[in-house]
Amino acid sequence: MRAAVIGALAAVVVALGLVAGLHTRWLADEQAAAAEREAVMRAAGAHAVNLLSVSHDSVEEDIRRVLNSSTGPARDAYEAGVTKLRQTTVADKVVQIGVLRSVGLVSLSGDEARALVVADGVIQWEGREAAPRERFHRWTMDLTKTGGSWLVSRWEEVP
Repeated sequence: MRAAVIGALAAVVVALGLVAGLHTRWLADEQAAAAEREAVMRAAGAHAVNLLSVSHDSVEEDIRRVLNSSTGPARDAYEAGVTKLRQTTVADKVVQIGVLRSVGLVSLSGDEARALVVADGVIQWEGREAAPRERFHRWTMDLTKTGGSWLVSRWEEVP
């Protein structure tokens, strides 16, 4: 009888250890998934602010930030307009500041994700009397994990 009780207790201890181990693993997986979701939203939001923040004083750095936060078709499309952006920004003494309003994760599967981003930009021109102009942007952004970082591979303005 005593051996049966000891055996039952040992089985309960093993079962509790197994449950605790599985719970710990599940919790670690959930934390990793939450961190990945946060990384996607942070990357999409940063890219939006990068797109909207450009100044004649720092145009080369501003362009570099957008290129560093993008890949594939998004990067190619941005690069295609860089010369005109640089010329216009410097000639018109543009100062544009982007503000992130909201980011939401639509989907995340492996190394591909989609986010919705809401950001606004305020444009002013140094040396002009013109009032600053506000622009409101809503985007769908596709992101690809490249070299351990989430980069925007495609974006589309949402009306």
